[in-house]
Amino acid sequence: MLITTTDTVEGHSITAYLGVVTGEAVMGTNFIRDFFAGIRDIVGGRSASYEKELRRAKDMALQAMSEEAAALGADAVVGVDLDYENIGGGEKSMLMVSANGTAVRLR
Repeated sequence: MLITTTDTVEGHSITAYLGVVTGEAVMGTNFIRDFFAGIRDIVGGRSASYEKELRRAKDMALQAMSEEAAALGADAVVGVDLDYENIGGGEKSMLMVSANGTAVRLR
């Protein structure tokens, strides 16, 4: 499945628009990781644990979106947008990544 943030696919014509497809991933973050990420924010630097979780959630959301598009018979998903949300706070903080785009058939 070809996934792109652009509205077109170079070298291909879009022959059918099959509809909007989405994929979501909601990941729990634990208190210890939040605590160390907070310390990292104070002293500077990057939080490798959060970056790893963001990447994992993004991959899961894109995979779910791709599977929905494949079920419609799509060759590609164009105009993909990724959104990131932090839900809750403290010990029950959750990270949500949503991916959405338009499933299309290509020639």
